[in-house]
Amino acid sequence: MVSTVFFEGCNFRCPFCHNKTLVLPEHFTGDVIEHDEVITHLKNNSKFLDGICITGGEPTLSKDLIEFAKKVKSEGFLVKLDTNGTNPKVLKQLIDDSLVDYIAMDIKGPYKNYNNITQSTVELDKVKESIDLIKNSNVDHEFRTTVLPSMHSSSDILETVKQLGGCKRFSLQQFRPNETLDEAYKKESSYSREELDNLKKEILMNKYANECIVRGN
Repeated sequence: MVSTVFFEGCNFRCPFCHNKTLVLPEHFTGDVIEHDEVITHLKNNSKFLDGICITGGEPTLSKDLIEFAKKVKSEGFLVKLDTNGTNPKVLKQLIDDSLVDYIAMDIKGPYKNYNNITQSTVELDKVKESIDLIKNSNVDHEFRTTVLPSMHSSSDILETVKQLGGCKRFSLQQFRPNETLDEAYKKESSYSREELDNLKKEILMNKYANECIVRGN
């Protein structure tokens, strides 16, 4: 059982992103919470909280991330990090200093489509470095991809997993058009649960991942 902290700001502009208010600061309407407030919350609820999930936006862009993770760990809580893998330097420090207990890295799609999917200029060498860091660490982890038919064909999805070179755990996440960065994507369709289950079977059959999870309806 964890609490979730959202870090503001992201270097990607994926049009189907569901965290519009965190990606675009001008849309942010929530309250800014200080580190000490989070620590107090964790300590006050330590009877049933095991740790915290740090997500975003893209948390590794924050200059405060390392300091914050140290504070959380010093109180004996577990830390899960969600990241797009574009900042391997910060990721390495978190791993080397034992500041993270679980990492979930978003893989946006086949490398050849990264710029189009993220609507950004992506340094793929950094993404690949982060993948290798995570795979070769002792930190429990998963790689995951949010998929929608207009951006990810079934062959794209299989290529996405295959390019990881064999991974421990891969998650297929169903796109939900409830809130999107680009309003037009609210009209996009999603893969059905049956279609995702079939893709899962193919991923496991080809041994692209040791474990495959489907998240969706």
